[in-house]
Amino acid sequence: MVLHNILDGIGKTPIVSLSRMFNDPRCEVLAKLEMLNPCGSIKDRPAHYMIERGLADGSISAKSHIIESSSGNLAIALAMVCSMYGLRFTAVVDPKLSPVNRQIIQCYGGNIELVTKKDRQGGYLETRIEQVKRMLREQPDAVWTNQYANKLNWQSHYYGEGEEILRDLDRPVDYLVLGVSTSGTIHGITRRLREAWPAMKVIPVDAFGSVLFGTSPAVRELPGLGASRVPELLKRDELGEAIQIDDYESAIACRQLVEHEGIFAGGSSGSVIAAIQRLATHLLQPARILTILPDRGERYLDTVYNDQWLLRMKERHFTRMTTELTVTPQEQTA
Repeated sequence: MVLHNILDGIGKTPIVSLSRMFNDPRCEVLAKLEMLNPCGSIKDRPAHYMIERGLADGSISAKSHIIESSSGNLAIALAMVCSMYGLRFTAVVDPKLSPVNRQIIQCYGGNIELVTKKDRQGGYLETRIEQVKRMLREQPDAVWTNQYANKLNWQSHYYGEGEEILRDLDRPVDYLVLGVSTSGTIHGITRRLREAWPAMKVIPVDAFGSVLFGTSPAVRELPGLGASRVPELLKRDELGEAIQIDDYESAIACRQLVEHEGIFAGGSSGSVIAAIQRLATHLLQPARILTILPDRGERYLDTVYNDQWLLRMKERHFTRMTTELTVTPQEQTA
C-alpha cells in the first residue's frame, strides 16, 4: 500500500505479547506499540486529529499560528503536522526538554518558547500555560490546541487505538494499564473499550511526585507521565486506583524491556511495565492485561539509558523508601 503522505502513516500500530518478561501462564501481557507512529510517539494521533478537525471546522485557518505547551512528544508531533499543512507552530517548553527533542522540533520548522520559572508545585506546567495565554493575548492569529482541555484529544484515542484494539484482539482483556498525564489517552481508550468490554478494570499509572490523584508534589525528572496541575480532561471517577511509579522504577523496567523483548522504549513505557509487574504479584486468578508503550527510547539516552543518571535516581529511590519505612503510622496520618 502506498500512502498519500506521512500523515496517513499515523495509527494502525501492532500489538505484541510480552511473553519473555511475563512468562507466567496465568498472566498474559499485551502491549500496543505506539512508538511506531511516524514521529515516534502516541502524540501523533491527537496532533493530527486536533489540527485536521480544526481546519475542517474553521477554528484553524491557513494563517493560524498554532501554540501548545508540551514536555516533548506532542510538540514534535505538532511540528510535523503543522509543517505538512503549512502552519506556523511554537512549542512552549521548559528546561526538562531534552536537547534532542528541541532539535527535532526545530528540524520540522517549529519555534521554541522556553519558560524557566517553576510553578507553585515545583514543576513548570502552570508557568508554561501562563506563557501560552500571554501569547494568545499578544498575537491575534494564535490558536492554542490545548491538549489539557480539548475533547479532540481523548476522541483521537477513542477513534484511534480504541477502535484498533477491538479490531485486533479476539477476546476481552481483564485489565487496561495506562499512563496518565493530560488523560486524553486513558479516557479515550477506556471509553471505547468499555462499550465492548464493560467488566474491564482500568489501572491508571501516575508518576511519583505528580498531583493528578491528590498526592503531594515531589521532584520528578522524566517527562510524559504525571503533572503538576490537574488537567480539565481528567475524570478520576472513571478510573480505578492509581499506581505511582518513580523515575528509577521506570528506568529499570525500560532496560528490562530492551533486554527481554528487544523493545527500545521511553520512560513512560517503563512506568506502565513496572506497574504491571507490581499488579501481577497480587493477582489471585489468571488475567489478560493490555497496555500502551507510548514512545521510543532514543529521546531518553541522557536519562533512562544513562548509567550516571540511573545511579542518581537509584539513590533518590532508596532514600525515599528508607524514609517511608521509618515514618510511623501516626506521622503518615498527619
